[in-house]
Amino acid sequence: MSNQAPNQARVIPLRPHEPAPHLPEPAVPAPKEPLWRDLVGDVLRRERLAQERTLKDVADAARISMPYLSEVERGRKEASSEVLAAAARALGLDLGDLLSLAHSELTEHRDRRQARMSSPYNGLCLVAA
Repeated sequence: MSNQAPNQARVIPLRPHEPAPHLPEPAVPAPKEPLWRDLVGDVLRRERLAQERTLKDVADAARISMPYLSEVERGRKEASSEVLAAAARALGLDLGDLLSLAHSELTEHRDRRQARMSSPYNGLCLVAA
């Protein structure tokens, strides 16, 4: 008979306890490149807010629906060139201006990513005060 009290569970190991083998640290995934629609949406929103205009105001001027413009600004919709041109015009830009600003955003993102990748500390910095 066992020395265990009644109604107590007994643990039976299925295999002998072995220390886990040393696994290499998982690599830090490279940051994803931004989507073009996200960049364009960010530029549209930034320009609209800089002009202190509402979504409704810009959507009406561009003759597109306010919910659709909101989706474009948030990068949820892949807008046609006609819609992008209309939204840009409503903000006093032309399509070339809009695309140039989005291209600048993409270039800045690339430069930041390259600076992080070339750092011997992989972007980690300590500051002493």
